[in-house]
Amino acid sequence: MKWIALMPLRGGSKSIPNKNTRRIAGRPLYEWSLEQAINSKCFDAIYVASDSQSIRNIVLEQFSDSVIVVDRSAASATDVAASEIIMLEVGRQVAFDVMCLIQATSPLTRSDDFIKAKDKFISGSYDSLLSAVLFNRFLWDADEKPVNYDPTRRPRRQEAAVQYMENGAFYFTAAEVLEKQKCRLGGRIGIHVMPLDTACEIDEPRDWTFCERLLLDRSDTQLQHVLSKIDTLVVDVDGTLTDGGMYYGANGEALKKFHTRDGKGLQLLAEQGVRICVVSSEDSPAMAARIKKLGISDYYPGIQNKLELLLEKIASWNTVLERICVIGDDLGDLDLIKHVGFSFCPADAVSEVSVHVDYICRASGGTGAVREACDLICAAKMDRKSKSDDASGILVGD
Repeated sequence: MKWIALMPLRGGSKSIPNKNTRRIAGRPLYEWSLEQAINSKCFDAIYVASDSQSIRNIVLEQFSDSVIVVDRSAASATDVAASEIIMLEVGRQVAFDVMCLIQATSPLTRSDDFIKAKDKFISGSYDSLLSAVLFNRFLWDADEKPVNYDPTRRPRRQEAAVQYMENGAFYFTAAEVLEKQKCRLGGRIGIHVMPLDTACEIDEPRDWTFCERLLLDRSDTQLQHVLSKIDTLVVDVDGTLTDGGMYYGANGEALKKFHTRDGKGLQLLAEQGVRICVVSSEDSPAMAARIKKLGISDYYPGIQNKLELLLEKIASWNTVLERICVIGDDLGDLDLIKHVGFSFCPADAVSEVSVHVDYICRASGGTGAVREACDLICAAKMDRKSKSDDASGILVGD
């Protein structure tokens, strides 16, 4: 069987302008569920369909190796167009057995959801399947009449009949159902139940704030797990440790602006046992003086190929790429960013970099971005140590 996934991305969102590519919890909205679909390895091909050339370019820049980006008709991209229109458009161009419609507005979907839903679809011999959350609330209609219970025999919620509410995260549809019924759901229909927090769908501005908080709470846990294992931080200079500006003294000498808090952050991180490595494509006396004052021995100026240098050094450093973190702001840092375990960039990094990093700092280059990255790594390491100490301190009685 051929399984494909489809994520429609409209360019003309009214309630939240540029909704699909707007950043939420540090990354574009569409990336959250699309990346999980890719990681699930459930699909033979994943399609992203958009009427916006800008959106198509953004997706291609980030996921050209993983997805197929296609145009969509104007008829399928209006405010009132049903998703079935674009499903049918793609279905007429691509041979498939089962299509999964993925909604970018449900960013809390995990790869495990796709895996379990696919397994259920197969084992249950379903023709279509929807994602939903358990629903045990009492409903009333517009005429102020009860819908799903008798008020004179009000049950406890845990005793109420099991009901489910669609959360709109994704739908599986067999090709025959889509072709004959022109609908995403038909035939024998299954339900994949997801956690209650995934009921959050982003349609209005108020949904955005709530959903972002949920994503940040989830991301904080994942972030701490990854950062706690970092043993080396590679730092760019111009535009990262500095603000990227060009300053000259009275005698024409080149000057650079550094931030004291960035320096302190590097010192605190070194105290946690993390190796600090500063690499720059440029070389200047001002930069060398600053690095010397910070006591950093791994300083490599005038390096044009930073990844090549890193690959030469990791054996002597007794580490691996997965335990290395990079913070950089420009194209010269891009190869490093794509190969290491974790990456940061300042808030004002070039877009080619910001779309690839794992974390975009709130601060700009030379104004605290490096300190922000250092603080996050330090906090993750201290939290891990605290949990380890707590575990080792448990006494078991006889």
